[in-house]
Amino acid sequence: MDKAGHEVEAVAWAASGGTGFDCLIVGAGFAGSVLAERLARGLGQRVLVVERRAHVGGNAYDCHDAAGVLVHPYGPHVFHTNSAEIFGYLSQFTAWRPYQHRVLASVEGQLLPVPVNLDTVNRLYGMQLDAEGMKRWIASVAEPCERVRTAEDVVVSGMGRDLYNKFFRGYTRKQWGMDPCELDASVTARVPLRTNRDDRYFTDTFQAMPVHGYTRMFQKMLDHPNIKLMLNTDYREIVQLVPWRHMVYTGPIDAFFDHRHGHLPYRSLRFEHVTLPQAQVQPVGTVNYPNDYGYTRSTEFKHLTGQVHHCTSLVYEYPCADGDPYYPVPREENAALYRRYQADAALLDNVTFVGRLATYRYYNMDQVVGQALAAFQRLRQRQAAGASDVAAGAT
Repeated sequence: MDKAGHEVEAVAWAASGGTGFDCLIVGAGFAGSVLAERLARGLGQRVLVVERRAHVGGNAYDCHDAAGVLVHPYGPHVFHTNSAEIFGYLSQFTAWRPYQHRVLASVEGQLLPVPVNLDTVNRLYGMQLDAEGMKRWIASVAEPCERVRTAEDVVVSGMGRDLYNKFFRGYTRKQWGMDPCELDASVTARVPLRTNRDDRYFTDTFQAMPVHGYTRMFQKMLDHPNIKLMLNTDYREIVQLVPWRHMVYTGPIDAFFDHRHGHLPYRSLRFEHVTLPQAQVQPVGTVNYPNDYGYTRSTEFKHLTGQVHHCTSLVYEYPCADGDPYYPVPREENAALYRRYQADAALLDNVTFVGRLATYRYYNMDQVVGQALAAFQRLRQRQAAGASDVAAGAT
């Protein structure tokens, strides 16, 4: 069906109930899909989800490539969380494959564990430290500073300048197009340093991948008679055609306000996908390249998915300035610009802004789910309060 057909169908579906949609949701990623499911199933609302892409799932969308290998077109997405509530909620829509992500960095001809741990240091410097010895060694090379202000300050004060130069500076410069000394400390604030041999990239309680992929999980989430889905559609094309009471907006907040205060800066990514006629290429899911090549990392998907296949597919990630928005650039002037848009959003009683782009923050997937569930609770309380007002007015 073409776009005009979708518009006619949506209007007809809304009109069939006589009252239109209770909620128009812009975007079918984690934030939009979770709220669509909760509003439809939890509150019985009629929901229209409008997505500009040809698929659901946002950047977590996955599909089979030409060779039949399950890949993530927008880069690797590994689910991890410490929240039993969030993991339990998503478990309604998928079974899980236990998976603990491991990353190696290509440094001086070796593939070394990341985050930096005891094995990283011993192999890099030819030492035989134990945990206590590593603590003493780190203390001897660290360069504490009075005030930690930049991404460089965080790493250098925590583990010294040599590890910073070998593992972080080059990677950060490629990722952000700026030197770490120009970026906010939040960029590297959560960079762990381990004095044991734990080589897992994440240490969360729940680490797993959807057994049949993310797309199948989203499809089940949105499979409800109260949810209408329109793909390949910019919400601006139908926002005046379809009656709705409340909007959930998950797109870029500056775009919503027609960039009235200026564009919020983002870094983007270009993906190069490669399929090879062999079972495996890398020893782990992801290999970082902090100092070599134009790409920052390569990921081999079969490590993540557990798929058995005679071919393998990898993606190479090239950070760039232009393209779809991926990473808000963490600088104070950008945060100040976002606060102006945030103030505008606070004046709109009939629009809820949820998700990475709408709140100009980089969230992990579980954090977006948590944010959406919290937004649902606020909307439920709002509906209950409205019902109480109606009941009071009738007495």
